[in-house]
Parts: sequence; structure tokens; C-alpha cells
Amino acid sequence: FIRLMAKPEKLGDLREPRAYLTTIANGLVSDHWRRQSVEQTYLDALTLYPTEHQPSEEQRALPIELLLQLNTLLQQMKPLIRSTFLLSQLDGLTYRQIADQLHVSERTVKSYMAQAMLHCLRLKNQTDN
Repeated sequence: FIRLMAKPEKLGDLREPRAYLTTIANGLVSDHWRRQSVEQTYLDALTLYPTEHQPSEEQRALPIELLLQLNTLLQQMKPLIRSTFLLSQLDGLTYRQIADQLHVSERTVKSYMAQAMLHCLRLKNQTDN
């Protein structure tokens, strides 16, 4: 919305301002709930450790921020690309196993992984700048 307001000439192109603002509000609410869910999952996992081994508030902030960035990265991927990436990186499946599970060719799995890695690289470059 701020980007739109910064370019008044674009305001004339906006046909349904109320619908536009509603879409923005829905996105913000969705982001809030997703962030809260990621944060709560991490904090719940920490309760499995004895109190003396739990990190301080400051030590919790960095992993939560990284988890939120990772969640955002994953949500930006197309579903099959995301599934391929997670099956490879989290479950440790081979490309052949992923292909069998997703009912696609091994070549398609390689393509999906290349797209996922490219997406990760682009995000890394954006955050480095």
C-alpha cells in the first residue's frame, strides 16, 4: 500500500481500492498467524529440554527469525517444488525415491530441485544486499 501511495500516478489505475486494501489486510493477518504458528512450534520444541539448557530470550530471537525466513521462502515455492525440496533436504530421499513418491520423472525432480535452489539463492542474494 505504501509503495502504491509513493507513486500517485498508479492510484489512477486502482479500480477497487476497498478490495485492494482488503487483500492487503488479509495478507497481513495471514502473515501474522503464520508467524505466530512458526514461533509457537519452536517454543513448544524448546520445552522438551531441561530448563537449564533452554536458550535465553535473546538466543531464541535469531532461530525464530531464521525459521520465519525459511517459512516465507517455502511458501513462495510452488507446491510440487516445495515438496521436492523438503523430501530431499529434510527426509533425505534420493531423486528416484522422490520421483516415485510424487509420480513424476527423475528428470522432473532434478528440474524442481534446480528451481528450489535458484529460489534459495535469489533470497540469499536479496538478504545479503
